[in-house]
Amino acid sequence: MIAHAWRWLRSLVFVGQMYATMALMAVFFTPLAMLDRKWAFAAVRTYCRWVRWTARWMVGLRSEVRGAVPQDEVLVCAKHQSFFDIILIVSEVPRPKFIMKRELRWAPVLGWYALRIGCVPVDRGRRGRAIQQMVDGVEKDRAHPGQLIIYPQGTRVAPGHYLPYKIGPAILYDKLAQDCVPVATNVGVFWPRTGIYRKPGLAVVEFLPRIETGMDQRAFMARLETEIEGASNRLMEEAGFHPAGQSVP
Repeated sequence: MIAHAWRWLRSLVFVGQMYATMALMAVFFTPLAMLDRKWAFAAVRTYCRWVRWTARWMVGLRSEVRGAVPQDEVLVCAKHQSFFDIILIVSEVPRPKFIMKRELRWAPVLGWYALRIGCVPVDRGRRGRAIQQMVDGVEKDRAHPGQLIIYPQGTRVAPGHYLPYKIGPAILYDKLAQDCVPVATNVGVFWPRTGIYRKPGLAVVEFLPRIETGMDQRAFMARLETEIEGASNRLMEEAGFHPAGQSVP
């Protein structure tokens, strides 16, 4: 009981300093980021590496990025379990830009930086409109190459739970005519979707082998889901979590 309370208190301090540091870094980087987009990328990368470092010594949450991190212009389709998988990806990918829910545009600091690095806001609740917004937003930013990141399930999914994969990744895969890099993770075992408590352990994001261009949408989605879910289950089991009963339909 005492040990758990102590870990919860450490988690609270960690979360508090995480958001305080976000504000301080915004004060420093924003004037530079307004002048040149490269400083926006520098800001988000610096912040994400800070969070990884402080998570390690403040709450015992180590982190590791495995696989070949893409450096070229590709589509990245990632498993999303909590804010920490975003942290790990952004800390390593050189020019990340996300398909994000439209409401995040108004998030203090975070929303402005998301738009500055080229993230594309969409209305998640309106499928047809969201798809068109996604395609239009990507086309508008084609002049700024980078790694476009989309979450195929459309939201955070806790370990042991399943949500069907959406068609958006297949549309972008066709439209962009770029290779796709699937990404698996187990971060939700240690850093939940909501709440303060952070568990010690090793959180992993793994970049999987590329899916090359040229597949039809149905085959692409089947392969994408199988590879991401299978690798994520393996990573969660490695972390001591066994997603019993979870399977890909």
